[in-house]
Amino acid sequence: MQRIITKYLLMLRKIRITLASFFFLIITLLFLGGGWGLHLYFSWVAKIQFLPALLALNYAVLIALILLTLILGRMYCSVICPLGVMQDIFGWLGKKQKKNRYSYSKEKRWLRYGILIIFILCLIIGFAPVTTLLAPYSAYGRIINSLFKPLYDMLGNVLASIESNYDSYMFNHVDIWMRSVTTFIVALLTLLTLALLAWRNGRTYCNTICPVGTILSFFSRFSLLKIQFNKDKCKNCSLCEKNCKASAINYKEGTVDYSRCIVCGDCTDKCKFDALHYQFALPIKVSNKKQSQQPDSSRRAFLTGSALALAATASAQAKIKVDGGLAIIEDKKKPHRDTPITPPGSLSEKNMTKHCSACQLCVSTCPNNVLRPSSDPLKFMQPELSYERGYCRPECTKCSEVCPTGAIHKISKEEKTAHHIGHAVWIEQNCIPVVNGDTCGACSRNCPVWAIQMVEHTTKDGRIVQVPAVDNERCIGCGACENLCPARPFSAIYVEGYKNHHLD
Repeated sequence: MQRIITKYLLMLRKIRITLASFFFLIITLLFLGGGWGLHLYFSWVAKIQFLPALLALNYAVLIALILLTLILGRMYCSVICPLGVMQDIFGWLGKKQKKNRYSYSKEKRWLRYGILIIFILCLIIGFAPVTTLLAPYSAYGRIINSLFKPLYDMLGNVLASIESNYDSYMFNHVDIWMRSVTTFIVALLTLLTLALLAWRNGRTYCNTICPVGTILSFFSRFSLLKIQFNKDKCKNCSLCEKNCKASAINYKEGTVDYSRCIVCGDCTDKCKFDALHYQFALPIKVSNKKQSQQPDSSRRAFLTGSALALAATASAQAKIKVDGGLAIIEDKKKPHRDTPITPPGSLSEKNMTKHCSACQLCVSTCPNNVLRPSSDPLKFMQPELSYERGYCRPECTKCSEVCPTGAIHKISKEEKTAHHIGHAVWIEQNCIPVVNGDTCGACSRNCPVWAIQMVEHTTKDGRIVQVPAVDNERCIGCGACENLCPARPFSAIYVEGYKNHHLD
């Protein structure tokens, strides 16, 4: 009978690891922008993350996650949260160097709840720098998008070069560029900190800093299924405590801190005396003999509940930038904008600041290279549009399809052309016809909503030239004119954003 129970526990642990791997892989591919239309089918994986669901006021997801925690414990942290799974990977690598490395430590409540209070206050007042730094899902997104996506794109470019020799074009060449130095530095420091903490002490970040972990710890204390000691079988070998990455097991007293336990199953896997069980926490009087003769039905509940509660899934194909000429073209520089441009569907600058968690998923998904993290301290790393490398094509709605927080509302292709996010502004001193008398009109020819017409203009030296005139009622702020303007380094026409978007 003990062999059967042991095999059952191992099976449950393998199921947890399989589900965690699945979620981790899918959400990583979303942030890598791996293509294959994954965002069409699996963008919901980002939307079931706790903080995005909270920002989007997705009550169905929030209730489901809380019920999951009340039944199974903090399973969210060990299965669904990608940052938690990443810490487990670092901890696993640390165990390769030294086994049985962990030990019990008391809960640091003052630190956990202090950070949670600060987080909630900043969330209420909309102070983005704090909330974006502490949000676990967003931290993982920045790490993948800033540090690993360039490597992923390099690999794709190498494969594209190789397969082109065989007349195969499954992979596309993509531009690799630094979207934000600030975001890169923050992502690198976050990764190094998490790696060091997880390498040495396992789930230190989750159980001392992470606000989501602290919120779920309130409910996990009352979960129906918990890891529990059988003191009659325990031999005080301490293997459970030494393998608990949450530092939640005190083998001397035979207790488990359920606020920190993430139900990973490592302790039950290491126990050689069948002294730890994942079972109902309700007081049920059953003799030891009867317990040894029949399987624990709570583990069956765990298996069924996990299978029903969890499932999984990334991003858009990159576009190829071709300039068609042999001459070296000077790179464009970003113009100064009095009002930054927020993506179509974001409704307003205020809505973006209030709901965006700066996870960078929209930045990863954008195939047109127009989204980048903001450097404004009050909108720390939240996305804004800039048109040096592309423009916001009217037929593209991918950022609105993947946003999990409600910062960018989902819109259709038909609706997008009715969203006015800014208007074009003409700069006379940069315009080619004014500067050297050449005929141009690139902005007018390429405007997808016919908002620009060429009109006569008399220069300061008396020449009559054709220059653009912008109809602000038609202009939607897509940036085609700014991007395709041949003037360098600054375009002769650029887009100024609207604080509040308006619809036709």
